[in-house]
Amino acid sequence: MPNPIHRLLHIMARLRDPRDGCAWDRAQNFSTIAPYTIEEAYEVADAITRCDMHDLKEELGDLLLQVVFHSRMAEEAGHFDFDAVVTSIADKMEARHPHIFGTETPQDTNETRWEALKAQERSAKGATSAMDGVARALPALLRAEKLQKRAARDGFDWPDPQGPAEKLAEEARELDEAAAEDRLEEAGDLLFAAVNLVRAYGIAAEEALRIGNDKFERRYRMMETLAGGALSSLSLDEQEALWHQVKQLERGKPS
Repeated sequence: MPNPIHRLLHIMARLRDPRDGCAWDRAQNFSTIAPYTIEEAYEVADAITRCDMHDLKEELGDLLLQVVFHSRMAEEAGHFDFDAVVTSIADKMEARHPHIFGTETPQDTNETRWEALKAQERSAKGATSAMDGVARALPALLRAEKLQKRAARDGFDWPDPQGPAEKLAEEARELDEAAAEDRLEEAGDLLFAAVNLVRAYGIAAEEALRIGNDKFERRYRMMETLAGGALSSLSLDEQEALWHQVKQLERGKPS
């Protein structure tokens, strides 16, 4: 039986064959495939959140296909191949775990040490700023948090939550007072400040908002059920009353 990864690599090579391959696969490039790569990563995270191991197996396969796809295109262009990708991550993991693969002791390992090793890697690649290497394609909340953490490692951070709380209130006022053409930028400042505040409490903004989204969706679906499919025909006051009823039901209190 062929090695599974070799089989997958062969399938991708066949799909990309210039003469007999699949027209759609041959037409793709790094830019057109990138959105699918991001989507598959999110679907992996979703399967984990749902604790669905069957879906997780399939979604991990879909994500692996993205790595194989990008690697095949790079090989065709003469940049690198799949083996080079695997070698690269293997080398990186060994370098980042010197207490396992090197001479350091377990006492030398902590988050600060991990970040120092990553900083050394970035410097070796020619990075000149603490902001280098924070991918622009990250979800905006996650990227904001990473940028703030990079700045915090240089000491540019609030000492306690009071500072970011006051900054958040300030940004809310500025958004309210902003001219129409300035509101987009002020809204960005407001959201960035909100990330800073929740980070001060040790909370990951992306995870917190995901939980908030799930809660809102769950409660809204309950409102739709209680309204018998006629939610949109209710007045705002009636909808608000249903919202509070749903919250009471979730808390186990009688409405």
